[in-house]
Amino acid sequence: MNTLKKNILSNHHNNLSVFFTAGFPTIDSTTDILGILNNTAVDFIEIGIPFSDPLADGPVIQHSSTIALQNGMTLELLFSQLRAVKDKIRKPYLLMGYLNSLLAMGIETFYRNCDESGVHHIIIPDLPIKEYLKEHKPFAAKSGVSPIFLITPSTSEKRIREIDGISKAFIYLVSGNTTTGNQSEMQTEAIQRITAMNLKNPVIIGFGIKHRVDYMQACTLADGAIIGSAFIDIIAQSNNLQDDILQFINQIKNI
Repeated sequence: MNTLKKNILSNHHNNLSVFFTAGFPTIDSTTDILGILNNTAVDFIEIGIPFSDPLADGPVIQHSSTIALQNGMTLELLFSQLRAVKDKIRKPYLLMGYLNSLLAMGIETFYRNCDESGVHHIIIPDLPIKEYLKEHKPFAAKSGVSPIFLITPSTSEKRIREIDGISKAFIYLVSGNTTTGNQSEMQTEAIQRITAMNLKNPVIIGFGIKHRVDYMQACTLADGAIIGSAFIDIIAQSNNLQDDILQFINQIKNI
């Protein structure tokens, strides 16, 4: 069992992850934010690969991607930044992005760079399962990288079990039919149906999680939650990243 999955299971429905976009608000922010989060109560970290057309993301993350690209952030630079700090970061961190970025680098090169940069899990929402199994899995497995797939409350049991069979860390459950950052009522009954399936992987809820109340509700339904847009708002408005990030994480976890 990998470190991320062990950590999630050991936290007993109290996992918190935050998402931020690499290269936002400045080109050097990636490692600064990663270093700060490493010393907070966050359980694992998602780093977004900036992309020009992030269809699954709401306006806050879209804007952060635009700024990051204007700053000159590239996937090559992101890997270089991560290689420089990977031995200092104890918290598991993973990459989330879109398939075009991966393909532009080259499948084999991408997974090799993941391994060299301490990235052992990726979320690529527009990567079809069949394409992953046929084209990506040999290189991913060689580099020790596993995919995390998204499901929604309306995803069929057959597909959920297929994803559960492939997954090695957790399953990302989108809270409702929405893009990131947009509030939608959490579909409690549908989520309970999924978590009652006795899946072998933990389930983490994302999209629309903004406050401690949302986080606590997600923790009662599943194994934890991911906060993206609300965290990026904090970063965007901050004059002191160290203090503001620590305060935000402590508020969510009630420390």
